[in-house]
Amino acid sequence: MNTDFTIRYAVDPQAAAAMATDELRSHFHISDLFIPGRVNLIYTHYDRMIVGGIVPEDTALDLTAIKPTGTKNFLDRRELIAVNIGGPGAVEADGETYVLEARDMIYIGMGTKSIRFTSSNAALPAKFYLLSAPAHKTYPTKLIRIGDAQRMDIGSRNTSNERSVFKFIHPEGVQTCQLVVGMTQLAEGSVWNTMPVHTHDRRMEVYLYFDLADTACVFHFIGEPDETRHLVMKNEEAALSPPWSIHSGAGTSNYAFIWAMAGDNVDYADIDPVTLDTLR
Repeated sequence: MNTDFTIRYAVDPQAAAAMATDELRSHFHISDLFIPGRVNLIYTHYDRMIVGGIVPEDTALDLTAIKPTGTKNFLDRRELIAVNIGGPGAVEADGETYVLEARDMIYIGMGTKSIRFTSSNAALPAKFYLLSAPAHKTYPTKLIRIGDAQRMDIGSRNTSNERSVFKFIHPEGVQTCQLVVGMTQLAEGSVWNTMPVHTHDRRMEVYLYFDLADTACVFHFIGEPDETRHLVMKNEEAALSPPWSIHSGAGTSNYAFIWAMAGDNVDYADIDPVTLDTLR
């Protein structure tokens, strides 16, 4: 078997407020996600979201069920999205092959039995970022290229948050049961994401930061609006955001990140805004 998994349990806001740095990181920070030749999965108790990294080299890697799913096959009661942030690769779903370039993604619906990941060039392997949540209905598998995503240019250079948001999943596009996934690219000279901040008690969220230089980092803010904390993030590291938490970041340079949500609805605009004067 080429699969590893760990479990992250849910934390309430009062417990999180009392945590020191190492304890905060053990619950909310994910490092070493992309391990060459391995399927690496984190099963979370936030809406049962699974976060994973899959890096095939010379041989293909199969996605198989893990004990926490309680099923024979990984997608017997789940759906998934995989985003490629590495070299060219392919995903084979029940015998049909989909080629993914960098920043392309694939949605695979509930009930798919066989899922296999490959790289076109082992010297420059694909890096598949996997997100999976429970599903109640089967929607068709669909490849979405970055050029086909719904793009929004928001923010301002004056407030250091000029950025482009690419929505892979939206009401006019691919349908899902509860996964909502997109990517944000900050413009050169901008460092803030998701500012002003918000919460959404109906959905959890996870951020994967990438395209960061080895010498750069992002300060990712978590916590209740009046009890904020931060995590220091390096390239290709992820941060779990509970439904009660803000999720925002400021980098030492510009960067990109993939955001993904699971929960009660798929309404991107269903948020609870937080005014800057209430942050502490």
